[in-house]
Amino acid sequence: MKVIIHKMAHRSLMLSALALAVLCLLPHLGVLIAALTGTSETLRHLINTVLAGYTWTTAVLVVLVGLGTCAVGTGAAWLVTMTEFPGRRWIEIALVIPLAFPAYVLAYAYTHLLDHPGIVQSTLRAVMGYGPRDYWFPEIRSLGGAAIMLILVLYPYVYLLARTAFLGQSATVFHAARSLGKTPMQAFWLVSLPMARPAIAAGVLLTAMETIADFGTVSYFSVQTFATGIYTSWFSMGDRAAAAQLSLGLLAFALLLAFMERFTRGNARYAAAKAKTPLERTLLSGGQAWGAVALCLLPVLLGVVIPTIALIVMGIGSEQNLLSTRYLKFISNTVTLALIASGLTVLAAIVLGAFQRSFGGKLSEASLYVARLGYAVPGGVIAVGLLVPFAAFDNALDTYMRANFDISTGLLFTGSIWLLVGAYMIRFLAAALGAYEGGVSTITTNMDSAARVLGKGVWGVIGRVHLPILTPSLLTAALIVFVDVMKELPATLIMRPFNYDTLAVQAFRLAADERLEGAAVPSLVIAGIGLLPVILLCRKVGKDAAKLNSG
Repeated sequence: MKVIIHKMAHRSLMLSALALAVLCLLPHLGVLIAALTGTSETLRHLINTVLAGYTWTTAVLVVLVGLGTCAVGTGAAWLVTMTEFPGRRWIEIALVIPLAFPAYVLAYAYTHLLDHPGIVQSTLRAVMGYGPRDYWFPEIRSLGGAAIMLILVLYPYVYLLARTAFLGQSATVFHAARSLGKTPMQAFWLVSLPMARPAIAAGVLLTAMETIADFGTVSYFSVQTFATGIYTSWFSMGDRAAAAQLSLGLLAFALLLAFMERFTRGNARYAAAKAKTPLERTLLSGGQAWGAVALCLLPVLLGVVIPTIALIVMGIGSEQNLLSTRYLKFISNTVTLALIASGLTVLAAIVLGAFQRSFGGKLSEASLYVARLGYAVPGGVIAVGLLVPFAAFDNALDTYMRANFDISTGLLFTGSIWLLVGAYMIRFLAAALGAYEGGVSTITTNMDSAARVLGKGVWGVIGRVHLPILTPSLLTAALIVFVDVMKELPATLIMRPFNYDTLAVQAFRLAADERLEGAAVPSLVIAGIGLLPVILLCRKVGKDAAKLNSG
């Protein structure tokens, strides 16, 4: 009897994991089928009008953000790992904080500061006596402005990976270059940087995937990318075929970047090998020391301090009341979606991870690979890929029920929050899987075997052995997904039920109406909650630095 029960438990685990993998694959198939079955007239229209512009703008934005994050992240990582200057330990941690801010929040703050009616240009006109057309000032609402906003919030991806790579390098090779007459800067370019290149490339590719997924910033700055094109086609033009075909192009680009990121991450182990002789930091003094402080603090100042002060001032001057019934509804909707999505995402990670651990083989590896694809796919693409098949199902079911039973089922799936929660789960499942795998690596197979000898089936092993040990890792994963769901904008805009708005949607709507002071209030809440996982990450960075110093 027990053998039968154990077999049923194994089968239920396998079926659950495969069902999750199919769900994760569904938006990709939905986009592909919808794009291929759409009319060729739509595709020809896109090619003749906007496709070239979307492609060029998206590519230029990716290149600008990639170069910017590479320069800022790599430079900051080199300075804090290879040199000693005043405040280095605190600055090393502070460089991670911009991750808490969505790029569209920075866009609202800097538009308020730098736009024509903003305080900077107003002060310039008042001091210099200029008229509105007597001077030139950089336009913040531009492709370059969007790139700067994205660089300021995404460079920590490169910084963290490059910092780890530099810390893992041995001093032997670096000193060999110095003994051959190379200056510290030449040794950096010829030795340290090439060794860290795979990790830096992986970080840059991560920023590229986040760039093509961004909607809030490019939409507010009127930069026409694939992301804005998908939203415009879906809502403004009402053309689902066009949205699906644009989504397919963006999906192909995203999957290419994901493949490149996995390839470079696999090679990064050579740069991150355990160093036998850690590099000694070069002590900077005088102008060099304060120059390093200024260079490292600049991205923190621009990415955290200035926008935070601007948002606080804007929020105080607005008429938005967080305690009003309307705002409490926004907060309730946001927290409800985030709680449900984070819980289900962590549960899905447990099922898929346990399936791989219990069964192994190509089937479990393929399931995990499909589940991880979501992190590379923009939220708007996932939304289109899910809405197209489920909307068709809702319509077909409603027609059938009306014809045979005179009952209207309405929008059973597309009119509820559950399809939106499913999109969140697909989008952020990779983050939960990473946390699960990091924790489960500490559990030996002997512990699983001992639990089975005591009569525990696969679910018993998960519940009585794995979960108690994995609780800290799973809570961290839930927190990361919670915050990511709060910040997610394109999927929420496209898939949310009617009159079901979140803080991100409210901020976007107010900013689109040029009510930036009002948009500051929900933006501050989103950024404030986004600090929670970043604080955890900062603690880890601080602990790693303390271990290195004590060693």
